[in-house]
Amino acid sequence: MQPSATLKRTPFYDFHRALGAKIVEFAGFEMPVRYTGDVREHVCVRERAGLFDISHMGEFHVEGPGALEFLSHAVTNDLASAAPGQAVYSPMCRPDGGIVDDLLVYRFEDHFMVVVNASNTPKDFEWLLDYCPADVELEDRSDRTALLAVQGPKTPEILQGLVPDEALDLGYYRFMTGPVCGVEAVISRTGYTGEDGFELYFEPRHAARVWEGLMSAGNRLGLEPVGLPLEAGLGWTVKFGKGDFVGRDALLRQKEHGLKRRLVGFELEGRRVPRHDMPIEAGGRALGRVSSGTFSPSLERPIGMGYVESGSAQTGTALEIRAGEARLAARVAPRPFYKGGSRRA
Repeated sequence: MQPSATLKRTPFYDFHRALGAKIVEFAGFEMPVRYTGDVREHVCVRERAGLFDISHMGEFHVEGPGALEFLSHAVTNDLASAAPGQAVYSPMCRPDGGIVDDLLVYRFEDHFMVVVNASNTPKDFEWLLDYCPADVELEDRSDRTALLAVQGPKTPEILQGLVPDEALDLGYYRFMTGPVCGVEAVISRTGYTGEDGFELYFEPRHAARVWEGLMSAGNRLGLEPVGLPLEAGLGWTVKFGKGDFVGRDALLRQKEHGLKRRLVGFELEGRRVPRHDMPIEAGGRALGRVSSGTFSPSLERPIGMGYVESGSAQTGTALEIRAGEARLAARVAPRPFYKGGSRRA
């Protein structure tokens, strides 16, 4: 791709270029989409470990006497029940119940860190700023934060000696502060690959030291840099009993009246991959549209997700994905699709 003055670069850009990564525009950044190949990198994460640069994500610092009350009002999940050292996944909704973004809230002893999706960082910050009271400090620290994820069954072995021993004993969605390769960092046992792994937050000026330290320690264990991992069944994150929050009334009405559609996963016969916005049908009747699709190397079949009428959301329901004149046979499948990962509870 041609360099663009309008695109940002993460602190690890030079490493990506030197290693021959294919660079693409993503969420306003020049990001590595792949190094050696999608399937090879997928298998690397499943069998050994992959190093992801996810520094394009947004990070907000929140502190002050009203910080907990403010964030509890802004998101649907229950932050008050989270202890310091715990991360909470939650949607952030509009008053009509639509999702602004899904995010992570890290609860520290005296402040919070909110981690948002890269493409939504400016919008999410402005959204939160509109609700932010005078006794709360809300600061966008995205440009002051580098973020690497090490994901895969070999991750704890790779990090042995690079992080404190107690970090390796963290449970899923737990975190601590401590050194990584001698650099102060937030060490979080989180990630979305289905494998065991950690996400590491630190200052960008330490990027080379941490990247090189991880790659050196992981070399003998097969660590490789990998490219970008790419009504939503999130009812478990909506805590009506916690009190008022943005979108509560609309979501409560939806719950009381019944949902008209649900997000489902589906598996396809054959090898053709479903694409975004393809119609989903059953017996010639339109049910919804595909939101995403891909070929799963782990399952060795095409998979996808999409919103369908609630009456057609049961596991095993036969569907058809309309691809032009073709009809691709599919069935609703339980999620997660892949259940053989190394991620610990």
